[in-house]
Amino acid sequence: MDHLRSLRYFLVVAEELHFGRAADRLGIAQPPLSQRIKRLEAELGAKLFERGRRVTLTEAGEVLRAEARDLLSRWERMTALVAKASRGETDALRAGVPPELPGRVLAAILTAFASQHPMVRLDLQELTTAEQARLLADRSLDAGLLQLPVDVVGLELGPAVDTPLGVVLPRDSPLARRSSLALADLAGEGLVHAPRAAAPGSYDALLRTCWDHGFRPASIRHARNPEFVLGLVLAGHGVAFEPRARKEPRVVWRPLTGEVLRSRTAFAWPSSSPHPQAAKLAEIAAEVLRDDGVSRLVPADPGAARPWDVFYDRA
Repeated sequence: MDHLRSLRYFLVVAEELHFGRAADRLGIAQPPLSQRIKRLEAELGAKLFERGRRVTLTEAGEVLRAEARDLLSRWERMTALVAKASRGETDALRAGVPPELPGRVLAAILTAFASQHPMVRLDLQELTTAEQARLLADRSLDAGLLQLPVDVVGLELGPAVDTPLGVVLPRDSPLARRSSLALADLAGEGLVHAPRAAAPGSYDALLRTCWDHGFRPASIRHARNPEFVLGLVLAGHGVAFEPRARKEPRVVWRPLTGEVLRSRTAFAWPSSSPHPQAAKLAEIAAEVLRDDGVSRLVPADPGAARPWDVFYDRA
C-alpha cells in the first residue's frame, strides 16, 4: 500500500512539476513529500526529477509516469470490482459488436447472458473491429467481438466461430442459374464490401484469397449498412460475400465450392485485470453464433494454431 501511495504522490509532482504546489494538492508539508520521492528514487535506483530552477521529469520519470497511471488505474478497478463482488454486485460489462451482426443473434446473446448473469448489465455498443481494438487497448471496452485476423497483443481471445461465406448476386444474373460457384466464376464482377478501415486484417485476407482463386474484382465499392450493400448489388455494382441467404426475392445466395472464404469472429478482452464475466460472454456468444447449422467452433487453445493463421484457405 505504501508503494501505491508513493506512486500517487509521484504522479501529482509529475503533473505540477513543483513540489510546493504538489504538497498543497496532497494536503501535506513539502519536506515529507520530497523525502518520499527520494525514497522512491532510491528503491527504483533511478533519478525521477531534475531539481533546479525548474523541476522536470527525467527519462526514467517519463517511463514511470506512464506505467504508474496504468498500474493505479488497474488497482482502482480491481478494488472496485472486489468491493462490488462482495456485495453481490458486478460492474456493467462494456462490449462491442460489429454493425452487421444480425438482430436475432444480438437478441440471443443478450438473452442468454442475462439468464446466466442477471446481476451484470451488458452494455453493447455497435463498433467496427478497428474501433473495438482501439477501445480495448484504451480500456474503454471490456470485451469486443472482432473479425479475425487482427492484432491481439495484450488481449485474450475466446473461442472463434468459423462461418463459410457465400455469394449474393442479383436474381437476373446469369450466375444465379448455378447451384454453387467458384471464386473464379466471378471474374469480371465488381465487389461490394465493408471499408478496409473497419477490419483491415479481414479485408486484406479476403482479397488475397479472391486473387489466389482467380477472382480479381473489376471494382470495389464500400458499404457498411446491409441495406446499402443490397442496393449496390441490385444496381449491378458488384457481388457481396455473406454467410447466409437474404430474405430478399431480388437477390440469390449461392455457396462457394470448397468453402474457400470463411468469416471468423471471436470475442477478445484485455489480458490484464479483465472484467470477471468477459470470458463467459465470449463462451455464450460463441455458442449462439455457431448455432446456425453451418458454423463451427475453433476453441481457444494456446497450443493450437492461431485463428488468424488459418482464417482463409490459401490452397
